[in-house]
Amino acid sequence: MSTPKSQAIAQLIQGLKQDRDELKLKVHLGKMELQQEWQLLADQLDELSHRYDPLKDAVEETAEEVWDSFKMVGGEIREGFKRIRKAL
Repeated sequence: MSTPKSQAIAQLIQGLKQDRDELKLKVHLGKMELQQEWQLLADQLDELSHRYDPLKDAVEETAEEVWDSFKMVGGEIREGFKRIRKAL
């Protein structure tokens, strides 16, 4: 059974993956200096997703700091994607 927090994390990760996929082609065709930032953000998203998978069923039982950390990292990735989109 999914909880509001686990649903929120799943939606955050899904939205970030969609942003990543949309930007992938633009970055490939875009400015070279953005490719390094793109790779860093893509790696961070993969790590966030990898860390979330084992926690998704137990997220309500985890410490509030873990929840805050997921939100912070997700927000940083989203802001990075916005910077890349704006630069393109």
